[in-house]
Amino acid sequence: MTTNEMYGIGDVARRTGLSVSAVRFYADAGVVTPAAITPAGHRLYDVAAIARLELVRTLRELDAGLDDVRRVLAGKTTLRELAAAHLELLTRQEARLRSRRAVLSAILRQDTTAEQATLMHRLAGMSDEERDRLIDDFWTEVTSGWEPPERMVEWWRSARPELPEHPTAAQLEAWIDLAELVRDSEVRVAVREELRQTCTTGAGPLMTSPQMLDNLEAATPIGQAAMDAARTGMPPGSPEAREIADRWIGWLTGIFATPDSPGMPDTPEFRLQAADHMLAGAEWDRTPPESPGPFDTYMALVTVINEKEDERFPFEWLAAALRASA
Repeated sequence: MTTNEMYGIGDVARRTGLSVSAVRFYADAGVVTPAAITPAGHRLYDVAAIARLELVRTLRELDAGLDDVRRVLAGKTTLRELAAAHLELLTRQEARLRSRRAVLSAILRQDTTAEQATLMHRLAGMSDEERDRLIDDFWTEVTSGWEPPERMVEWWRSARPELPEHPTAAQLEAWIDLAELVRDSEVRVAVREELRQTCTTGAGPLMTSPQMLDNLEAATPIGQAAMDAARTGMPPGSPEAREIADRWIGWLTGIFATPDSPGMPDTPEFRLQAADHMLAGAEWDRTPPESPGPFDTYMALVTVINEKEDERFPFEWLAAALRASA
């Protein structure tokens, strides 16, 4: 192809990938006119016109309208400006499609009435402020009528959904399920009773006491170090693993310390016993509850919405590190 050569409409169609009728349409619409017309009325196009037609085809495949195409070809709009505008439009379209997909998936998973489908659609389109208000109302009701430990309430309220600006369909589906869950008055009653029983019966008062919560908070960095070590494949018998085991035992013996007693002695037998408890914890962790309560469901949905990995505590790794340190 040379700059001086002229091409017939059939050749132009083959070179641009457009149909002959499309090339004619763009000429008649004044988008890309032929460079010349023969006495017999045949349209001829030069290299510049073919390049413009190729650009038109690209823009049209990106869903640009004819007016937008004309502005780009006339130099009134840059390609960058057009791309930015269409990207913004496409982003909004994608958000609407994800919302619709989430609603349709939720409808298919349950026997949904027309009223419920309308509600699902509204839930999927809630603003950040509306979502926050719904979750706050839920926890206000769940923690009313009894006296839960203040720090536990802070922890419960901190575990809240944070839907990103561009959520996936799975995140939207989880949000719809969560929103329906927390709006249900029976669920609110069940969660309140579940948490009240957990905090006030059996070992609950001890486990939620300020001293025990302080102890559990002190264990957090040690547990995180163990999780990091297990994730990176640190050998349980390595000096680094021994340090983590020592920190864990130091924390564990300190739990039983009182002003009159230094606590449990750090002996090889105590470390082996702690390792056995770790293995029992691993077995418990692998056993899913027969019927998860509504609070467990709430936490599972928040995990999906926030796209956080449900990283399990490395009971077995820590057991091996404790045994090696004994």
